[in-house]
Amino acid sequence: MGLNLFVAMLHAQIEPNGGLKIFDSEIPQHSEREFQFLAYWYSQGVSSNYYPTNDFLKGQVFGRLFGQNTTTTSDTNTTYYVEQRLLPFFIYQPKLFNGRAILRASFEIDFTWGDVAYGVGGNFGGGISADQVNIQTQNVELELIPYKNWTVNLGLQRMYDSPYNPYRTLFGTLTETGYRLMYWGTDATGVSVRYQGDFNRWKFGAWKFYENQVQQNDDVSMYEAMYERDISANWRFGGSINYVRDRANGEGGPSILGQGLNSTLSDYNGSFRFPLSGSPYQADIVWLGTFWSRNPDYLSDRFMMTGFVNYNLGSVDTLVSGENFAQRASVGGFAVNLKSGYRYGKTKGDVIMTDLVYTSGDANGINDNKFSGVMTGNNWGAPVSVWISHGSYILFPHGNVVNRFISAVNDISNLGYGLAGGTLNLHHDFIPNKLNVKVGTATAFSNIAPSGGGNLIGIEANGRISWTPKVYMNLELHAAYMWLGDFYDSPTVNGGANTRPTNPWTVFLGYKWLMF
Repeated sequence: MGLNLFVAMLHAQIEPNGGLKIFDSEIPQHSEREFQFLAYWYSQGVSSNYYPTNDFLKGQVFGRLFGQNTTTTSDTNTTYYVEQRLLPFFIYQPKLFNGRAILRASFEIDFTWGDVAYGVGGNFGGGISADQVNIQTQNVELELIPYKNWTVNLGLQRMYDSPYNPYRTLFGTLTETGYRLMYWGTDATGVSVRYQGDFNRWKFGAWKFYENQVQQNDDVSMYEAMYERDISANWRFGGSINYVRDRANGEGGPSILGQGLNSTLSDYNGSFRFPLSGSPYQADIVWLGTFWSRNPDYLSDRFMMTGFVNYNLGSVDTLVSGENFAQRASVGGFAVNLKSGYRYGKTKGDVIMTDLVYTSGDANGINDNKFSGVMTGNNWGAPVSVWISHGSYILFPHGNVVNRFISAVNDISNLGYGLAGGTLNLHHDFIPNKLNVKVGTATAFSNIAPSGGGNLIGIEANGRISWTPKVYMNLELHAAYMWLGDFYDSPTVNGGANTRPTNPWTVFLGYKWLMF
């Protein structure tokens, strides 16, 4: 063993020119870094025919097209604007803890070119002279590694409905596993504990959505558990349970919208708003689900598949007299998703994919003391459900946004009416890993027709050209057009118009750079 060690040391000291170097006093070329900086830049020029009509909504606009965000379409007015986003990440990993403790902080700076200056507020600051106080805190969290394969995350962190660690997994994988961010895809404060083994994964989380008055029982909290196991080299199956305890009666929430089951936030997001007439309520909602995936990254062969089934149940009780609560409505709805793809070419850019979703609906709300539709995190945050990996642009929400996150179906509950729809997309690399072209289509039906309208929500056609001049740098041209269906003949869902609105369209040129 001593001779082998000596020979190994000797080989390690041999100079490239064949000489022998017994002593090495050179400074290492790459030192171990305690501090690391990453950043994501995105800017885009946009033209479209939909926009908010409220003059006060010039910054961040989110939610359902034709909803309470006052967005509408026009056959005469066209938008032209440029917006940009910077997401800086700061990571500190002290040598003192031998890699077992990490501090991460990420921020967000968004604005539209030429909006305002010399003010305070997020999503603004592109006006002449600038000097806007506009930095927004996205994450401030600690990751502790007490044992091999175990991680504990504390603080304001990413809360995704995937079994994988969001800080150690590519974002594309997170959008194709678990529930694909259809229920939970945002940031929240709490503690999450994960075990990432070779063949199975555990995740436990406790989250505080809203604390409100610290001396009162008026909080909104969520608790979750998730498990996934490798069944074979390609197949993985898992299950989960989530529980939200809501005692806030709508207190708290983003801006003046409030949050919770009876808040106007639901109208903005396109989820179901419980008509509780402003009565104090307490809600207990549970989600039970199972999910599976096969080769989601196209690494082992040409076929991929991912999907889930999720059932939400619970109760919503309202105050009837004094401190007594009586059940106002029970909850019971489900969602099913199936996505599959085939890589017909040499690269991951040569694929054809289909993505199908079905969610249950309710025809009469809670008039029968039961809601049989789907509930997501969009009842408590804005936005929380961010299903963006389907390939649609207008019918379903698209991820290439800065300040305007708007779509026809912004929440899979579809206002509680339920949904049946999907997308079909064809990608092709004309120059491998450099020039990619994508064409796609999407369609959706409402399971319950609104008053005065039909079931067809719409049909969309879209396309994209993407050029990658350098690694993690993209220049992309996108376009989409949507034909509105008879669903929008109803004034209940089309913004109160007597006739069907103008069909929406959008074109935008985007530039991305992930720098590190």
